[in-house]
Amino acid sequence: MVTLLFVTPVSVFAQITYDINIPTGAASPSAPFFWQTEKDGSTNGEITIVVGDSVKWKNGDTAAHTVTSGSDSTPDDIFDSGLFPPSKSFTHRFTEIGDYPYFCIVHPWMTGVVHVEIGFKTLPNVGASVGDGMTKADVKYQFNRLVDKAIIDENTKSITFELRGQTQSDDHTLTLILPHKLISGTYSVSVDGQKTSDFAQVTEGNVSTLTINSLKATSQKVTVTGTSVVPEFGAFASMIMVFSLITVIVLVAKRHSVLKF
Repeated sequence: MVTLLFVTPVSVFAQITYDINIPTGAASPSAPFFWQTEKDGSTNGEITIVVGDSVKWKNGDTAAHTVTSGSDSTPDDIFDSGLFPPSKSFTHRFTEIGDYPYFCIVHPWMTGVVHVEIGFKTLPNVGASVGDGMTKADVKYQFNRLVDKAIIDENTKSITFELRGQTQSDDHTLTLILPHKLISGTYSVSVDGQKTSDFAQVTEGNVSTLTINSLKATSQKVTVTGTSVVPEFGAFASMIMVFSLITVIVLVAKRHSVLKF
């Protein structure tokens, strides 16, 4: 039996705003540091976030500053706060992966970099429409496009993931975190119907992390085959079936016992 699951990808993590403080004295080139990141306390002006997150620069200095994207004192027009005074702030949301250097136009020795990574998304409730619907789990994934459908084939013991959307980078590596209650065993992988050996499977506890390197910007489907997939009947349904069978046997036995008299 083949079951098609329509799911809406959602981010594993909520979109977050990270604060970078501009400390008192940052306007002087001899200041001990020019930025302080609240995320980890670092003072080099660098921060790593995921797509969709924002960075908020807060001016705690006594001088006005700018936060301007670019390097070597040359703006690249991606973002620019303009001049903002003490006690004010500037926030920018990052929607694409990459490295974003920035500086202060007024004080060009103040430089930093925002590193934006893909982050993990999730397909919720995979397996909910298979068998008794009791065996289901979220599948986390990291990819530069969307994974928006999961097709479970109980006969071939496989799950096919459908891919769509525009690429956000030149890195087409797909990482899937697969709970064993959905699919287990040593995996084989096909991309658009063609088997590939360009993948790695790492098993730890009750999940396997599958990293597939052979995708292209135009790839449409990835099929993962294991030794077992979501059972047709889960544990709860199996218990009900066993109980029902025992009940029938008891009733039949009682009936035969009554007929003898």
